[in-house]
Amino acid sequence: MKRAAIYARYSSDLQTDRSIDDQVALCTAHAAKSGLAVTAVYDDRARSGASIMGRDGLLAVMDAARDRAFDVLVVEALDRLSRDQEDLAGIYKRLTHVGVEIRAVHDGTADIVQIGIRGLVGALYLQDLAQKVRRGMAGVVRDGRNAGGRAYGYAPVAGRAGELAIVPEEAAIVLRIFSEYVDGRVPRDIAGSLNADGVAPPRGHYWQGSTINGSRRRESGILQNAAYDGRLVWNRTRFVKDPDTGRRISRVNDRAEWQEQAAEHLRIVPRELFAAAAARKRAAGGERRQAPKNGRLLSGLLRCGACGAGMSVKDRMGRQTRIMCTRAKEARACAHTRPYAIEPIEAAVLDALRRNLADRRLLDHYVACYNDEHRRLHSGEGAAREKAAQRLAAARRELARTVDCLIKGVISEAEASAGLPQLRAEVAELEARLSRLPEPPKVVTLKPALISRYIRDLERLEAEVAANEGFVSGEAKRLVRELVTAVRVTPTSAGQPPHVDVEGYLTSLVAGQRAISRGGSMVAEEGVEPPTPGL
Repeated sequence: MKRAAIYARYSSDLQTDRSIDDQVALCTAHAAKSGLAVTAVYDDRARSGASIMGRDGLLAVMDAARDRAFDVLVVEALDRLSRDQEDLAGIYKRLTHVGVEIRAVHDGTADIVQIGIRGLVGALYLQDLAQKVRRGMAGVVRDGRNAGGRAYGYAPVAGRAGELAIVPEEAAIVLRIFSEYVDGRVPRDIAGSLNADGVAPPRGHYWQGSTINGSRRRESGILQNAAYDGRLVWNRTRFVKDPDTGRRISRVNDRAEWQEQAAEHLRIVPRELFAAAAARKRAAGGERRQAPKNGRLLSGLLRCGACGAGMSVKDRMGRQTRIMCTRAKEARACAHTRPYAIEPIEAAVLDALRRNLADRRLLDHYVACYNDEHRRLHSGEGAAREKAAQRLAAARRELARTVDCLIKGVISEAEASAGLPQLRAEVAELEARLSRLPEPPKVVTLKPALISRYIRDLERLEAEVAANEGFVSGEAKRLVRELVTAVRVTPTSAGQPPHVDVEGYLTSLVAGQRAISRGGSMVAEEGVEPPTPGL
């Protein structure tokens, strides 16, 4: 008797949680009619079929298939697996490669023709659905209702989809922002005063200058929200899905595609005040050209040692770039307001990495300590897992022998019906117990060749940083991010360089362990002071 696994999925926008139970019941009945023994059920709840990203149930199916845990995958229809042409073809290709057959209740056994047709139909369905949704949202805007998310200053009206009501307390804050901006205050100072007064922000923990200022190109932010001026503007942006990561990315539409509708009932800011704020923004010029994202060696890794927020560029003085706490700069909500030249920090981090990697005694000592502690914490659980695994293997063998005897006629159906349910229940119980026990500890070993390679690469990287004023190639940034997860900059006494803590991974330097985190510290321009063995 062939082993079967069932996979079910529903989309949150079209179905309910009950759909999973209905699909499983349908697939179970189909498996019974086809003479298949269902051994596992996998599902993804509230997950779109447009991408395989974030679908843990489907990934578990693929892992189990590679482990030869079942012979047939049963689904209600092929679009339960995916509505994307590339993904559906890839799933079929990989399952076929490991000898797993796909059977759909409504479509029969899948073949390459069905996969191609169903993939095309699924892609067309998603495209058609997107167009209909956009058409419906355009109708909502024409009716003077809101087709987007909640905006600060408004609240949805219960029972009346898309209708908004003004929140008086938040409307007063909006008027305060516009008035202070027209009077000459900059958004960062306005954000700082709101934080000092304890005013709750639209989202997050504190107000920032960017929340108020927004993007000129997208007309976002408090100062450019057309709803405050009694207008609804829709279709400024669209979302596209990155085919490699599955993440949605926002892109700005052409202005000709923007749609606007009068909504005087939503006006919060008088027309003259809104026009004055817009005039000041135009006089200030366009948006500043942004430096390439993650252009510098440590971009995205720097953290404020006082509040934990990120650190970003404050200004440039000649050929020197200065950084400071982003929370202090944008929100005036952190006392760590000192700026620092980034070049000495970059040099100190590189020097620390190179010298710590060169000290084999330090790395060997750390790995030995880690292994001892890991064994101590997991010794009892590891023995329990090994015992459960042995019992599960024995129960599976006994179940397979009983089924084989039934097929060959050695035992009767009555004898099999008396023993099979008990054996299956035992297997299921042991599988559940094993899944709750942690994986056994693994011994960590260093990779000397990789350590030598990293040291050579870091030495070349120092030269690249010096030659390009801190802006380095993508390969150079990848190298640093394999070794560093965060660089915390903490203020010291006045006139002294900051204290720098490096939080790094030894993942790429060891075998048998996914991640080992350890910190090290240094003072910029003064070198390394390792507080404990590690990186």
